[in-house]
Amino acid sequence: MPKIAELFETMEYGPAPEAADEARAWIAERGPRFGHYIGGAWCEPADGEFFATLDPSNEQQLGEIAQGSPGDVDRAVAAARAVQAAWRDLGGHGRARYLYALARHLQKRSRLFATLETLDNGKPIRESRDIDIPLVARHFYHHAGWAQLMDAELADCEPLGVAGQIIPWNFPLLMLAWKIAPALATGNTVVLKPAEFTSLTALRFAELCREVDLPPGVVNIVTGDGRTGAAIVEHPDVDKIAFTGSTEVGRLIREATAGTGKKISLELGGKSPFLVFDDADLDSVVEGVVDAIWFNQGQVCCAGSRILAHEGIADALADRLRARMETLRMGAPLDKGIDIGAIIAPVQLQKIESLVEEGREEGAAIWQPSWSVPKDGWFYPPTLCTDVSPAARIAQVEIFGPVVVQMTFRTPAEAVALANNTRYGLAASVWTENVNLALDIASQIKAGTVWINCTNVFDAASGFGGYRESGFGREGGREGLREYVRRRPEPEEPTPEKHAETAEDDGREDVRDGREDTGETAPVAAPLPAIDRTAKLYIGGRQARPDGGYSLEVLDHRGRAAGDVARGNRKDARNAVEAALATGWARTTAHLRAQILYYLGENLDARRGAFEDRLRTLTGCDAEAARREVEASVGRLFTYAAWADKWDGAVHRTPFRNVTLAMPEPLGVMAVVCPPEPGLLGFISTVIPPVALGNSVVAVASERWPLPATDFQQVIETSDVPPGVINILTGLEEEVRPTLAGHDAVDGMWYFGTEEGSADVERRSAANLKRTWTETVHGRDWFGSGGEGREFLRHASQIKNIWVPYGE
Repeated sequence: MPKIAELFETMEYGPAPEAADEARAWIAERGPRFGHYIGGAWCEPADGEFFATLDPSNEQQLGEIAQGSPGDVDRAVAAARAVQAAWRDLGGHGRARYLYALARHLQKRSRLFATLETLDNGKPIRESRDIDIPLVARHFYHHAGWAQLMDAELADCEPLGVAGQIIPWNFPLLMLAWKIAPALATGNTVVLKPAEFTSLTALRFAELCREVDLPPGVVNIVTGDGRTGAAIVEHPDVDKIAFTGSTEVGRLIREATAGTGKKISLELGGKSPFLVFDDADLDSVVEGVVDAIWFNQGQVCCAGSRILAHEGIADALADRLRARMETLRMGAPLDKGIDIGAIIAPVQLQKIESLVEEGREEGAAIWQPSWSVPKDGWFYPPTLCTDVSPAARIAQVEIFGPVVVQMTFRTPAEAVALANNTRYGLAASVWTENVNLALDIASQIKAGTVWINCTNVFDAASGFGGYRESGFGREGGREGLREYVRRRPEPEEPTPEKHAETAEDDGREDVRDGREDTGETAPVAAPLPAIDRTAKLYIGGRQARPDGGYSLEVLDHRGRAAGDVARGNRKDARNAVEAALATGWARTTAHLRAQILYYLGENLDARRGAFEDRLRTLTGCDAEAARREVEASVGRLFTYAAWADKWDGAVHRTPFRNVTLAMPEPLGVMAVVCPPEPGLLGFISTVIPPVALGNSVVAVASERWPLPATDFQQVIETSDVPPGVINILTGLEEEVRPTLAGHDAVDGMWYFGTEEGSADVERRSAANLKRTWTETVHGRDWFGSGGEGREFLRHASQIKNIWVPYGE
């Protein structure tokens, strides 16, 4: 008689289908045609156009979805705008109660949502039921808490207004929660477009909004294809665009919103490295690979699609992976014993097949399990590609399917170089038993999330988003909340310059010691001709003449010549970026950065008399106004010296046996176009925050008042600032701004200037999707609290989340 263990070895899997009767009944009852949800009511599409939505596992039609037109988007935006003020004024507690109710009702209907998601998307029911839906509820619970705390924790902020949100098809309901929950918590209203392939759970969520009596117009769902998304992006009354999808579309959105004033966040593509060191537990690694690349059929933006294995264990790992792949089950997604479901659509299946075939032609060894895929529906088997060159197309392009490539490395340095050999930077996974090595490697990988000995772990408390061409902005956590708010404007106060202009207009004289104050220093007896001095550029720690050999005359407040500055051009801008790239500033300790900034403040204070004289002569301000600006500049240097070693990360309270470390990191090389005025304080206030956090900066000094910035070069030179950390360009903004905005090596750019300049920066930044912060010159009091603080530090850093499991 066979033993029980032998029976288990020979036993065949039996089907364990999930009942989908309730989901199908809902489709039949509500459909088969589904309109838009606008202003709390269902409505037909304005153009009467519908398209079919299909079950990817059997190609059968589930229903018909409305094609949204610009007119439909207009109605939805108008509904959202009409109720936004009331929703904001409801207060944090009121919004928290609605978000809590949504979470509770989601949990009560979790099985319906799970089966509906699997029918529409093709993912295994185990993933929809055990991962997606619990995380959806978690996001609404978590953000109910943020709504409750907003008045205290975000007291200086206000909601943006109407948020336009566009989500993908790989996690339809979870992406909806990632976007709607923080938007509602912070007082915004929403117009959301689900993916054309997977709209059903979003439409069922719209019904949920009615069930909890959410005020009509707070959430609006407009379905359709890319044309509908474009109408949302381009709508002039939408204040925020949140997009998750391909890098190509993200780049188009960046270009379309440039100059519109819309705040945007982009969570885009990825080609995430999966690093395996020679001391890793290979059995755990194999299961990690299953979660990394065969979870959701590999249709995951942060899928661990590039295995980088130490050469000593690479062959053993590949052998174990092949053995594990033979045991994976592919089939009807509603079967609870299925590991891999269906690909979303024929177009995606064809893309996967084409890229794998291209990899074969490039010389990769392609291995797939011996079992066959289902005949009905759109399926693709798990695939392992070895003998792959790092430059091969399948090692560089996001395949978005169950295909993984394996490459080798010899040293940790080579592992990091290979991991960062991508235009993306969304996530990474590091596998080693050496926690010191893990944390060292994690800190060097250019990615927004790094998992250690785990992968594809998400939670509402931990922000998620990318570096590089994986986009910018975060979803989830405190940093994700910030994507839906802006600084509350401060009451406008007269600036020192306005005081001076008023006094001059009134014809009054400021008399000191019996002399009229002309804004000039007292002349010496028998004056000598002034020594001519043209302020140079400051690049790589040295004063440099401009490449073009031209200078610009700077006029004072009365239109008289006050000096000359170098006229920088695009070559000077490129030289400055190269100098900024060459520094190791980000690797210095926060303590050292703090000490250098204190030293800058000390040296500026020692030369305050010269700077005060410069400001009085240049701008026409009185002595008190000049003293105030220099004093504020010294104070600002001390403020950011204080913040340099206190801009801490956090340990998120994710409900796993993990320590989830949220670590702020510098962006890298930042370009800063300083505000036109005040000349000194505006320069200090915008250049020093990035420097405090480890960024190297290429600063474009105020075009109107550049001389205080060029005077500051000597303070930099005497304050132990390493070469290349601060680089200063002068000249015409329009001649250097385009080069910096379009430069691939510039990781972030701040612009304080005109609306046209803001639009140009945002448009050109689409080339490498650098992070931008643009503001027109009005509305910020540089002398008050709005001129410094956390807002600047947030824009100068990005959060990397490192998940470290613990326990046996």
